Amino acid sequence: MSDLIGLAFPFFGLIFLGYGCGRFVHLPEAGLSWLSFFIIYLALPALFYRIVAQTPFSELVNPGFILAAVVSTFCTAMLALALSLWLRRGNLSEAAIATTVGAYANVGYMGPGLTLAALGQEAATPAALIFACDSIFFFTLVPLLVAVHSGKGSLRATLHLVVKRVLTHPFNIATLLGILSAWLEFRAPGAVERMLDFLKNAAAPCALFALGVTVALRPLGKAPPELAPLLALKLLAHPVIALICLTTLASVSRSWVETGVLMASLPPALNCFVLARQYNVYVEQASAAVLLGTTASVVTVTGVLYLLQQHMLPLGGLW
Repeated sequence: MSDLIGLAFPFFGLIFLGYGCGRFVHLPEAGLSWLSFFIIYLALPALFYRIVAQTPFSELVNPGFILAAVVSTFCTAMLALALSLWLRRGNLSEAAIATTVGAYANVGYMGPGLTLAALGQEAATPAALIFACDSIFFFTLVPLLVAVHSGKGSLRATLHLVVKRVLTHPFNIATLLGILSAWLEFRAPGAVERMLDFLKNAAAPCALFALGVTVALRPLGKAPPELAPLLALKLLAHPVIALICLTTLASVSRSWVETGVLMASLPPALNCFVLARQYNVYVEQASAAVLLGTTASVVTVTGVLYLLQQHMLPLGGLW
């Protein structure tokens, strides 16, 4: 148990340390901008590039795992969308953001550091693949749903904008460059690799602290009625769905299945709030979801870590 606490505490400790600083240290929010820029455009891209580039290309070409990851996220998202449409009385824009609460795990800020610490370097490749799949999926789904609801602009223009945002996202660019480097077996000069390692090592602590500060600075309004079932879907049902998909649709090692389940168990991503603010819809609710989901995940993610540590996942299939 002490090992489990030692594994989980630094991650949640950094989040709540950032939250405490955001609540009680009165600094202008503008000061967070450069840290966010560093995390999004330098540290996390360096982390994903190094992770993927150091992985043999043959391990990256795993259509079964990619299919299982996409199907598990898709199924969870469709459940969240149906629930959100029902409880938001058919408001498609609000339901689009609420869907991310129920299905978009924090695979960017929390995922890499936690999976590598819990499962070792073998978790690097599946974590990067899951991140890329989830990013492409949600950065495609949400703009499309919002565009359909607003009825503004042509479908062609909307699709063009979605493709542009997906292809120019720094995380996706870094992952694609990593895949290309793995394919070409390219290695950067030693000084460049050391600089990338500096950036990579800074990614998780900076991202987790910034997550806590950002949540603390957001207004926490009254929790909407759909928040409890959406968080239950995200924290409890999503990892079960991921386990079913990974053990039935893919033929991968135990560590890859465990990585997929752990990534699926993570709380709602901060991108839920980012997307809400971008479209100016469901903003307070998304902020509440990130805060409450992260708080609840202290218990649920620690429980998943315990199951992984004790090798208690039913990897032989659930049917």
